[in-house]
Amino acid sequence: MTAQLNPRGDVAVLVPAAGAGVRLGPGGPKALRLLGGESLLVHAVRRIAAAPSVHTVVVAAPAAEVDAVRRLLAPVAPVLVVAGGAERQESVANALAAVPPGPGIVLVHDAARALTPSALVETVAAAVRAGHPAVIPVLPVIDTIKEVDGDSVVLGTVDRSALRAVQTPQGFRREVLAAAHAAAGDPLTDDAGLVEQQGVPVFCVPGSEYALKVTRPFDLTLAEHLLAAGH
Repeated sequence: MTAQLNPRGDVAVLVPAAGAGVRLGPGGPKALRLLGGESLLVHAVRRIAAAPSVHTVVVAAPAAEVDAVRRLLAPVAPVLVVAGGAERQESVANALAAVPPGPGIVLVHDAARALTPSALVETVAAAVRAGHPAVIPVLPVIDTIKEVDGDSVVLGTVDRSALRAVQTPQGFRREVLAAAHAAAGDPLTDDAGLVEQQGVPVFCVPGSEYALKVTRPFDLTLAEHLLAAGH
């Protein structure tokens, strides 16, 4: 099976999926935890593959699970599977190195955001295609935010009007993401943060409520309800 989804697509999607998911509780790697009888990774890849702009999907799996992940995803969509690293940043770099010539836009997407709509993939890709070198989907922050000190005493209330909660997929011109990873120092959990360190402007597009990140047991329960409701 070829690893190419759409020969006319200009987008490669990298899916770092090697994390242990400690906050989700005991079990295997987080991306392989089940949601409605299928792994988070399967749900995520299925939605990515449905986006018409996507040419290639590269999954960075736990090193010991590469063959198993290939078998798991083979019925879902044509994908490339590589070994991830100890840190998310290393997993993304490994996946980026495996992208074939062709796609000029690269998106990085969390497997834990398993219910992200395909339309959000297209929205982010379109913004990069329109000329933005880096694009992130965001939601307004709705909670009141307090700044506290080391003793849990409130120092002040943060103005939330200028704050945004960041989701994935995050999109980049391929050369921009490659340069950011080549210059990376201390590991970051956010690829847009690497790009920001290089002085590249990052543009925001509206995110999706369904692109929630499964991090804690409650998130998995919420995702189960959304999936049962048809999302």
